[in-house]
Amino acid sequence: MAEGRNVLDVLTERGFVAQATDTEELRKYLEKPVSCYIGFDPTADSLHIGSLVPIMSLVHMQRHGHRPIVLVGGGTGLVGDPSGKTEMRQLLSVQRIRKNLQALKAQLSGFLDFSDGKALLVNNADWLVDLRYIEFLRDIGRHFSVNRMLAAESYRQRLETGLNFIEFNYMLLQAYDFHYLAGNYDCLLQMGGNDQWGNIVAGIELIRRKSGGNAHAITFPLITTASGAKMGKTASGAVWLSEDRTSPFDFFQYWVNTDDRDVMRFLKLYSFLPMAEIRQVENLEGQELNACKTILAYEATAITHGLAKAREAHEAAARVFGRRNLPPDLLPSSTIPREAARDSVGIPATEVDVLRLESGIPVFEIFVEVGLCGSKSAARRLIQQGGAYVNEERVPDIDFLIEPRHLTPDGILLRAGKKKIHRVTVKD
Repeated sequence: MAEGRNVLDVLTERGFVAQATDTEELRKYLEKPVSCYIGFDPTADSLHIGSLVPIMSLVHMQRHGHRPIVLVGGGTGLVGDPSGKTEMRQLLSVQRIRKNLQALKAQLSGFLDFSDGKALLVNNADWLVDLRYIEFLRDIGRHFSVNRMLAAESYRQRLETGLNFIEFNYMLLQAYDFHYLAGNYDCLLQMGGNDQWGNIVAGIELIRRKSGGNAHAITFPLITTASGAKMGKTASGAVWLSEDRTSPFDFFQYWVNTDDRDVMRFLKLYSFLPMAEIRQVENLEGQELNACKTILAYEATAITHGLAKAREAHEAAARVFGRRNLPPDLLPSSTIPREAARDSVGIPATEVDVLRLESGIPVFEIFVEVGLCGSKSAARRLIQQGGAYVNEERVPDIDFLIEPRHLTPDGILLRAGKKKIHRVTVKD
């Protein structure tokens, strides 16, 4: 597993954990590869920034060798979750839910690797829609105490404004989801927002009663900014993960405008930068702290929209607002372009013949020639692992050729991993 650490310790250190079931049992459970799941309701054709914490938690799980299961609530979306709501959600049509489902599948695939079963995406409509009501009441409903359900925070809040019967069933359906995934996918860990604690615990209890299994839960804090505002809310509305709803530039600018008090906390949650570097932010102020906001914006945008869009947003912001100085030793693991890396000062340079460049130079060959890799096989491995860059663009495959189109006024910038950089210039 990544870093040789238990993922529970990583999630806790980064601020993802609000509540959890018995932590020692959970830590032991996570010592081997397991499945975990989080549910997402298809209420729109895109998720928003408020969904990034659960998404990032699943990415951390996958990076540590576990299998994330993304449950998209095609069935529960027909009912509506009362949690955190003061009034009943608008019920969506089957057609609208189906359209939203397809959009969310594509969006989540940008964060998680679904190839070869490394992650799964399931739709609870597959098992909820065809449930027989009387059988469901006899087999599942009898395990639920109405008194305990009414004591749950999500229901108590709604009792003041009115809770209808269809919403009252939501806890049973979510608990049944957990029970179904436990039995069919060997998934015994559910994660979600802290307002889901009652629903998740209901699922744990149902699994225990029905099969005697021991299930686990992790809930995340409901993220607000230091000013008390709900995360992802702006004067112009929600900040969406879809670039059709919120452009990468506006997404980038949302993070640049982070309150000084939130920078360190948000770097923990919304980037993969090492904690040893993030801790240094606590002692920064002024221009250096502002530079960290730019790094945060770049990392969050790259995770959500890809490196190319993050670079475009960074460059567009520089044209509009001016370029911020980003010292190379400030959070050095970030892949944000730093002006020092684009200058010739301090970066080794190698000349190549212009005719050779016009013919196309295999990228793995040039990485060996300039000393970024010790052999062609090492260069190929670097490329296959996604660690080779030309002008801050990731090299897509080992057959990639460096050509005149890659030449900039400062030459061609090659990078291996995070910190090994070399500049190629051309001689006539």
